[in-house]
Amino acid sequence: MPGWVDFGFRFYNGGMTDSHFSYAIGVRYGDLDPQGHVNNANFLTFFEQARINYLINLGLFRKELSFLDVGIIVADVHVIFKSPVFYYSNLRIELWVTRLGNKSMNMEYRLLEESLGLELACASTVLVTFDYRENKTVPIPALWRERISAFEGLSG
Repeated sequence: MPGWVDFGFRFYNGGMTDSHFSYAIGVRYGDLDPQGHVNNANFLTFFEQARINYLINLGLFRKELSFLDVGIIVADVHVIFKSPVFYYSNLRIELWVTRLGNKSMNMEYRLLEESLGLELACASTVLVTFDYRENKTVPIPALWRERISAFEGLSG
């Protein structure tokens, strides 16, 4: 692919992952910076879009369930950028929950270029369940805990 830069980062093995969920995402022209690759701030938007679709997939985010009553906020985020992302990239994000606490959970992400088998970035977040109407943190709802634990094979 023209403009592709090999930074020597490892290729991923799609068969070996902790993820039970993945989400394909397209690069919009507006995601690009003047150098022609995706601006690093947009990686967080990509991870957010995948995270919301994870919750939709588990039935935890629907029209009839208000995100204002129980939502999540990102309390901490770490991203490791491994290679630039270009407009024509064939992207997929794998994500999974690694820990459920009382009011918070940890989620891990891998941003993959599928056609090249390349891991472009990885990230982790600490997500806190939050009641936006009351403006306070709340315990992870039992339904969330039950569905995420069952989906991820977590105890607790």
